[in-house]
Amino acid sequence: MKYLLTIIFCFPLLIYSQDDLLDEIDSDSTGIEYVSAAFKGLKIVNFESTKLVAKNELTFIVSHRFGSLENGIDTFFGLDDAVTRLNFVYGVSDNLNFGISRSSFQKIYEVSTKYRILRQVKDGFPFSIVGFNAFLINTGLEKDNLPFIEFEHRLSYTIQLLISRKINTNLSLELAPTFFHDNFVQIDGQDNSQFALGLGGRHKLSKRWSVNIDYGWHLNRADNSPFKNPLSIGFDLETGGHIFQLHFTNAQGMNTNTFLGQGSGDWSDGNIYFGFNLSRVF
Repeated sequence: MKYLLTIIFCFPLLIYSQDDLLDEIDSDSTGIEYVSAAFKGLKIVNFESTKLVAKNELTFIVSHRFGSLENGIDTFFGLDDAVTRLNFVYGVSDNLNFGISRSSFQKIYEVSTKYRILRQVKDGFPFSIVGFNAFLINTGLEKDNLPFIEFEHRLSYTIQLLISRKINTNLSLELAPTFFHDNFVQIDGQDNSQFALGLGGRHKLSKRWSVNIDYGWHLNRADNSPFKNPLSIGFDLETGGHIFQLHFTNAQGMNTNTFLGQGSGDWSDGNIYFGFNLSRVF
């Protein structure tokens, strides 16, 4: 596993080592016109988008995911069972971001890197390609209930490739092949190493509003697993210095490993969660 961790964090550093060269070969000197603003938020809904935080900027994202609407007024439509994630993302350069977050869902701490590999070019290369890697620590596993738990069992990893295309002014689409590994899984027969394919898109409704949808297709879920593929629908509102995202989804966890591997809701029976992300740039 130490080799996997080395791969996760060394590759973006190699990308960063080329930043000075990339800065010199900019659109003004080469005549290349890059396509921008495929997505306005760092996330589509659950999945990361190909947007990065600009160099020397710090973005703070507060994410709330309330409990299931299925329980109705008993939990005030999920308000009593809300989980929160606080996420700081810093732009080391225009091509490399580092993030650190803490989620109350399973008390997960996450360190992440996000790095641009290629950019969509007008009348040229048709896609933007971004890598996303994460290292997670689940501090919510209780020793009393799981006496065998050691620190290594709390660790999880994510490797993701984000491939997007801005089709036109209003429509952007993304494909997100994903590998994630949990050192401890809850379901007998579930492989620790898991694979998924994310699909997402954004359609602009007006100058400030857009509708966003993403879906995660888990490719090797155990046959006896009670968990579901995450389907999410949301709306982005641009309000000056921040993006406000409202959404409905069948997964309460907000880290990649949790919403892909442990989404428990089902749209067909109303077991869905309302939530929002609020971003502020400093």
